[in-house]
Amino acid sequence: MSTHHAKPNEIVDLKTWAQDIAVEKTKVVLRTKELEVARLVIPAGRVFKEHQVSGPITIHCIEGSTEFTAMGISQILGPGQLLYLAPNERHSLAAIADSIILLTIIFKH
Repeated sequence: MSTHHAKPNEIVDLKTWAQDIAVEKTKVVLRTKELEVARLVIPAGRVFKEHQVSGPITIHCIEGSTEFTAMGISQILGPGQLLYLAPNERHSLAAIADSIILLTIIFKH
């Protein structure tokens, strides 16, 4: 079965998708050639090693908390908080608690 991507003007309720946290499901909310928005479910203790993305990104914590490291600084990102990174900025994150993150990537062409 293919993943459902949101259509223009479709409301997506990220909170109801939180029921997936026990089975760790990451879902792409929408994808175009310029933009990707993904809801990441990250269980406590999961680590994403340092990496980078070619376009600018935002990381919005919906639920839980993560330790986010970029530009030589580690910070705790909690519910309702958003962080922006410029293109090609190396970063890593570790979930302190079960977390839901909304990741937005702008693709450079």
